[in-house]
Amino acid sequence: MAADTYDTQGTVLEGAAPAQRTENTRLIVQVSCVATLGGFLFGFDSGVINGTIDGLKKAFQSGASATGFEVASMLLGCAIGAFFAGRVADRWGRRSVLIVAAVLFLLSALGAGAAQAAWWFIAARVVGGFAVGAASIIAPAYIAEVAPARYRGRLATVQQIAIIGGLFCAFLSNYLLAQAAGASTGTLWLRQDAWRWMFWVQALPASLFLGSLLFIPESPRFLALRRRDDEAVAVLGRLYGAGEARGKLAEIGASLAGDRHRPRLSDLLDKASGRVRPIVWVGIGLATFQQLVGINVVFYYGAVLWQAVGFSESDALLINVLSGALSIGACLVAIALIDRIGRKPLLWIGSIGMTITLALVAAAFAHAGLDASGHLVLPHAAGTLALVAANAYVVFFNMSWGPAMWVMLGEMFPNQIRGSGLAVAGAAQWMSNFAITVSFPLLLAGIGLAGTYGLYAAAAALSVLFVFRCVRETRGKELEQMEG
Repeated sequence: MAADTYDTQGTVLEGAAPAQRTENTRLIVQVSCVATLGGFLFGFDSGVINGTIDGLKKAFQSGASATGFEVASMLLGCAIGAFFAGRVADRWGRRSVLIVAAVLFLLSALGAGAAQAAWWFIAARVVGGFAVGAASIIAPAYIAEVAPARYRGRLATVQQIAIIGGLFCAFLSNYLLAQAAGASTGTLWLRQDAWRWMFWVQALPASLFLGSLLFIPESPRFLALRRRDDEAVAVLGRLYGAGEARGKLAEIGASLAGDRHRPRLSDLLDKASGRVRPIVWVGIGLATFQQLVGINVVFYYGAVLWQAVGFSESDALLINVLSGALSIGACLVAIALIDRIGRKPLLWIGSIGMTITLALVAAAFAHAGLDASGHLVLPHAAGTLALVAANAYVVFFNMSWGPAMWVMLGEMFPNQIRGSGLAVAGAAQWMSNFAITVSFPLLLAGIGLAGTYGLYAAAAALSVLFVFRCVRETRGKELEQMEG
C-alpha cells in the first residue's frame, strides 16, 4: 500500500510519497509560548483592577465618575500603545517592541501599587496601557509570523488562553489577598493595603516575560521586509530547517511583489481608488465588535456587578474565579476547532450564542428591585438565570470572538501592511474597549442593568450579519497568500 502524505491543511492524501518536514516544531512552540506571556500580562493587568475598586475609592476619595476614569484610564494607554506598536514594530522589530512592553508592564505594576494620589495611579495605569496595547497586537502577529499555516491558529489561540490565564490569576490573587487581609482595603505585609499588593504581584510575571524575550529570535518576515535577508535565512533555518530557509525567503519576497519599501500608513489605501482597503475595514469591524458585546464589563466590573445584585465581596470575587476557569475551558475548545472548522464558523457560532445569552441576562436583570438601603436585589430564580447566562456568555465569547479575533488580526493582513493594519485595528479595539468601560457606570445609572445588557445583545446580533457578509476565512493559508 502506498504511503500517506498531507496537504497544506494537514488532510491525508492517499497514494503519495511521505512529506518530509524539517521544521523545528519544539522551537516554534517555545518561542510562541514566550510571546504569549505578553498575553498573560495583558489579561492580568486587565483583570487586577476588578478587585481593587473599593481600595481606590477609599485611598483617593473618588466618586463614581472619578472611579470610572481610574478604571478606564489604562485603556487610553492601550489605544495609543496599540497604534504606535504596530508602526514601531515595522521599524524596530516585533521582538524589540515586546521587550519594551515587558519593561512597561514592570514599571506599571510597581507604580500603581505605590500610588499616593489619583494622578499617580492614573499615570501608572496609562503606562501599563501602553504595554497591554503593544502586547495585544504584536504577540499574535509574532506568533503568526513564525508558525506554519497548518497549526498557526492553534498556537495563536494559546494567546487567548494566556490572556484568560492572566485574568484568572489576577482574580484568584485578588481573592486570596482579600481573604488574607479580610477585605481589599485591609492591611497586609509591610503595613500596606491588600489592593496595593494586588498590583505588585504582577511584577513577578513581568520580570519572567522580560527575561524570556532575550532568548527568542526576531520575526523572519520582519527581517525580510527590512531587507536583512541573511538574518532572515538564519532564523528561517532554525525554525523550518536549512533546506527550507531559502525557499521560504523567496516566497516572502514574492508576496511583496517588488514593493519592499518601508511600511507606512498610506499603504492601507488602495492605490487605484485612493480609498481605505476593504481588508482594513474588516479588521476594524472585528476589533470593534469584540468590544461592543460588553465582555470587558464582566472583566473590569465583575465584582461590582455581582455585589450590585446581592452577593458579598468575597462571593463576587469567587464568581470571577469561576468565570476565569470556564473561560480557559472554552479556549481549549477553540484550540481544538480553529484549525479544523476555521475562524469564520467559530465567530458565527459565538455571535449567535452571545446574542441569546446576553438577552437572557437582560431579561433576568429586568426583575431586579431595590432593598431598604437602595441596593439592587434579584429574586432567587432571576439571580440564578443571570449567573448561569452570564457564565454561558463568557464561554461563548472565549470559544469564538476572544481568540479568533486576535488570530485573524495577526494573520489576515498582507506582509507589507501587517504592522500598519494592526496599528489601526488595534487602536480601534482599545478605543471601543474604553468607550464600553467608561460608559457602563453611566448606563447602569441611566437605563439599568437590563437596558445595558440589552444593548450588548443587540451588538452581538449585528455581529452575526457582519461575520456572514464581510469576514473571509484564513484557515490553512500561508501569510504570503493573504490579500487585501
